[in-house]
Amino acid sequence: MLLRRGIALVIIVSVAFQIQTCLSQINRASFPKGFVFGTASSAFQYEGAVKEDGRGPSVWDKFSHTFGKIIDFSNADVAVDQYHHFDEDIKLMKDMGMDAYRFSISWTRIYPNGTGKINQAGVDHYNKFINALLAQGIEPYVTLFHWDLPQALHDRYNGWLSPQIIKDFATFAETCFQNYGDRVKNWITFNEPHTVSIQGYDVGLQAPGRCSILLHLFCRAGNSATEPYIVAHNMLLSHGAAADIYRKKYKAKQQGSVGISLDVIWFEPATNSTKDIEAAQRAQDFQLGWFIEPLILGDYPISMRNRVGDRLPKFTENDAALVKGSLDFVGINHYTTFYARSNDSLLGDVIGKVLNDSVADSGAITLPFGENKKPIGDRANSIWLYIVPQGMRSLMNHIRQKYGNPPVIITENGMDDPNNALTPIKDALKDGKRIKYHNDYLTNLLASIKEDGCNVKGYFVWSLLDNWEWAAGYTSRFGLYFVDYKDKLKRYPKDSVQWFKKFLTSS
Repeated sequence: MLLRRGIALVIIVSVAFQIQTCLSQINRASFPKGFVFGTASSAFQYEGAVKEDGRGPSVWDKFSHTFGKIIDFSNADVAVDQYHHFDEDIKLMKDMGMDAYRFSISWTRIYPNGTGKINQAGVDHYNKFINALLAQGIEPYVTLFHWDLPQALHDRYNGWLSPQIIKDFATFAETCFQNYGDRVKNWITFNEPHTVSIQGYDVGLQAPGRCSILLHLFCRAGNSATEPYIVAHNMLLSHGAAADIYRKKYKAKQQGSVGISLDVIWFEPATNSTKDIEAAQRAQDFQLGWFIEPLILGDYPISMRNRVGDRLPKFTENDAALVKGSLDFVGINHYTTFYARSNDSLLGDVIGKVLNDSVADSGAITLPFGENKKPIGDRANSIWLYIVPQGMRSLMNHIRQKYGNPPVIITENGMDDPNNALTPIKDALKDGKRIKYHNDYLTNLLASIKEDGCNVKGYFVWSLLDNWEWAAGYTSRFGLYFVDYKDKLKRYPKDSVQWFKKFLTSS
């Protein structure tokens, strides 16, 4: 018996050593000189203090306080209270050896009503925040819109559904350039416009919760077949307007860059059939291509124009000139990979006609299960997040080959664990699965750079802290640091913090 236990112990130690050896093969020095490592967040998920210092309400304030919208019935009134804890959180980043922090500016802290009078207390807060980051050697990467549309603009003219939003967003963006551009050199206009368009205006699962899908219990307004395309179009024009203002009035003096962050699932054809290969390409057109092609090429993908027809807004000659070439870099939020298969059956056609929404327009079914019903990879906590590290390399090469190898920054990558109230904190800090996730995704990212020549400049972990995850509320923990929601929001380093610290300080 003792011999067996001894052999078992040797095997366990040996396996652990092999895993650690495998995870130690890459570090900061493996990446090109100047490659940026950071963590990411958003104002609504982190700040809290929703009624302090003149902040106005956003559509997510209303949505999160509407019964049935958030899975655990929570809201982000407090979130992780970074509004009051930013000095502490910046020290956590510094201790890890991170170079940068990606955060968003709450539109309603600057303009409580979306337009009109500037709220100086809001301007002052972000000045203090940016200065505190720079004092610790942390470079700010600022997102201007991370989903928190001022409720006043939605009430006044339906927000992103009106072209009026372009002018109001441009005014907000310029106010930020004026107040912070002397120190902020990396601007991201929008976070995941695809997600906002689909989740907010097609399926109605996120703010402002509009849709027209048959039998949807919670939608009372919207048109799922047209509104997502209108919203996306106005966001693209808003990006173009903000980038144009920056280049004409601020870039020469401030020497900064303007990009956008796009959510991208990689799609693998479910089979080797021509139909499924084409379906995977269309699925990517209706996700990444929808936004990157106008910004790089000046128009929507041909597959979208053919399949959506008159429901897809058209760029005027001036609009096309405004958006084309308006990117200094492309931000990519990548977490997972799905299979894609052609939706060309009679049943699929019937379902598409019944749903009558933009999701059905691609003619592709995207799921994380193959023909054999097996998952494409190990699952994290979220029902959509399957771990497929090689998808990162495939995606980077797709962007390189199809779009001329533009500068890319991975603005989000990470995985979540469940928030289980019965799990002791000491056990919740043991996040070996997260360590392996980042190691494997970074290994594939590195291969895309060094072996394939992809032009990738940085990598941001989602997220620094466990936080409020939109419709999932507090049920999901993405953080490198554990947040104890039951004890004054204390932060505890998970094992992944030590892994990143070693990764970032090794040479």
